[in-house]
Amino acid sequence: MSEPSEIEKLKRTMARLREPGGCPWDQEQTHATLARCLIDETSELLETIDRGDMDHMREELGDVLIQVVFHSRLAEERGLFDFEDVARDINEKLIRRHPHVFGSDNGGVDTPDKVVTQWDQIKLREKAAKGIDTTREKLFKDLPPRLPALMFAETVWKQIEKKKLPHEDIVDAARVNEIASRLDEAALGRMLFEIAAAARQRGLDPEGALRLHATGVMDAVEEKLANSGITKNAGA
Repeated sequence: MSEPSEIEKLKRTMARLREPGGCPWDQEQTHATLARCLIDETSELLETIDRGDMDHMREELGDVLIQVVFHSRLAEERGLFDFEDVARDINEKLIRRHPHVFGSDNGGVDTPDKVVTQWDQIKLREKAAKGIDTTREKLFKDLPPRLPALMFAETVWKQIEKKKLPHEDIVDAARVNEIASRLDEAALGRMLFEIAAAARQRGLDPEGALRLHATGVMDAVEEKLANSGITKNAGA
């Protein structure tokens, strides 16, 4: 009989922790109570990436992995799905959305931009196959509600540029370009830190302020487009 894989051993360890006679802390956890753990572990992994700390990255990847195993185990106990289902779904999705790799030919998809465009097109077809209405105009794709404000703002601007959405009198594009022309990573880091420090000094919440402003930009662009009567391809 062959030795079980390391992932199988990990699943068995998780099951043992959850079973009667296991760990009281693990036994009382739910999807909701583990949410903060996932955020914390992901943040610690991001720190190792920022530092290029490969020694600790391996450990932090394991801490993120156990969150996936833990949530899968909770679902398995309720008869919903298990870790194998999770792995199978993501593997099938990767193959399905990379026909240029797993198909008979690459279909001319030979650049990162073409890959993203194809991914979005396949995603739309998958939604349509599930009966999801993809004809309704949607200028901005669904964003995770817990997305950090900086990532949220960046994604809003990315969608504006990508879809060439009207943003006159909403975003000062000339100012954006002027700032971009003199930015590098060090200058950007310093600027963001100083803004965060100044916000702290004034008793302001920079995360909330940026999220509110980015949401306002998104709403204003949608309203401007609706009033203009112009139709844009929503994408995904």
